[in-house]
Amino acid sequence: MKLFGLCTLLILLISFNGMSQTNVMIRAKAKDAKFIGTSVGGAKIMVRNALTKEILAEGITFGSTGNTEKIMKQPKVRYQDLSENNTAGFLAKLDIKSPTFIEVEAYAPINKKQATVKTTTQLWVIPGKDIMGDGVVLEIPGFIIDILSPQTHERIPGGISTEIKVNVVMMCGCPVEEGGLWDASGFEIKAVVEAEGFFKEVALQQTEKSSTFSGNIDLNKGNYTITVYAFDPKTGNSGVDKTNIIIN
Repeated sequence: MKLFGLCTLLILLISFNGMSQTNVMIRAKAKDAKFIGTSVGGAKIMVRNALTKEILAEGITFGSTGNTEKIMKQPKVRYQDLSENNTAGFLAKLDIKSPTFIEVEAYAPINKKQATVKTTTQLWVIPGKDIMGDGVVLEIPGFIIDILSPQTHERIPGGISTEIKVNVVMMCGCPVEEGGLWDASGFEIKAVVEAEGFFKEVALQQTEKSSTFSGNIDLNKGNYTITVYAFDPKTGNSGVDKTNIIIN
């Protein structure tokens, strides 16, 4: 019996050692939205040996955000992939010769540093056992927020109303707009304006342009910090951007 067990183990080891490349599809998906791909610069993916921290593969997710109907509207069926052939992902090609416990990191969206979130997971990968289809999906919570005006360190004359204008999208770049699939009327989008001895919140309203919101505030002379946030009470998604201005 012991001899049989040793022979089985030897066969397995020979089988593992004969395999060199194992494919693992890795995707980053925005919470309550679609996949993070080329349209927002993608997600940076790092695959490490969880024990030694050796980098086994790294790259950027590439492709589309996916099929809106399938991802956001149709009921999810067990074993049904949300992704399609052109849906954003990174194919990690791992050179492993034995079962390996890996750690997968996603930094997304990589081109928007004020919004970038790191999400990680761990799993065993077996040599020759590819993980394809949706593959390993890491959820990325939040909003991407860009303050369009006023500009950083802008000097603004006193006595005039200061407009605060921002762009707000989901982490996949999908539009936020009133009455849309990602309905701004259910979100809190506000600017918090602060200075020494001064604090005020300004509700931002949608402009004629999709995903663009603005509001006005009258400020006296001083140095101000403007923090803009978006919050979805239904999902807990939140995002922030900041800037500083000078009122002369």
